[in-house]
Amino acid sequence: MKNSILKLITATFIALAPLTAVAQSNVAHINVQQLISEMPEVIAAQNELAKLEKDYTTQIDNAFKEFQTKAQSYSSDAANQTDVTNQARQKELESMQTNLQEFRDSAAQELQKKQMDLMTPLLEKARDAITKVGKEQGFNYVIDSSPNGGIILADGKDLLADVKKALGF
Repeated sequence: MKNSILKLITATFIALAPLTAVAQSNVAHINVQQLISEMPEVIAAQNELAKLEKDYTTQIDNAFKEFQTKAQSYSSDAANQTDVTNQARQKELESMQTNLQEFRDSAAQELQKKQMDLMTPLLEKARDAITKVGKEQGFNYVIDSSPNGGIILADGKDLLADVKKALGF
């Protein structure tokens, strides 16, 4: 009896072994972070964003220097001015400080919006290319093998080179 159960279990494993091999061959992986970081369009978008960020930073730095210069000038000259003049200067400095903070916030929002506008179509393009290449090569599943991508072992077919080729780089 034990012998026949053992034979049945062995026969079951032998019968299912080809199915397991077929199922495993339908899974591939790709490091999506690496793909995106190497896409020429993404590199160009990142350069454009870096330039825009540098421009905003320069404007903010210049406005802050102007604020500091004015604050120092008003502070050193405060003893020679009337209370009304000093109060007006204080209000002017507060207004400058508020405007500077508003510009800083606006610049950050515009930079974030620009990033979304530039990157969203590129991320969709990469996803479409991964789907296309995966389907063309007969894979049922393509797993993101990026760090923290939810995979521990990636021994399947790596589509990175093929997707780069499909994207033309």
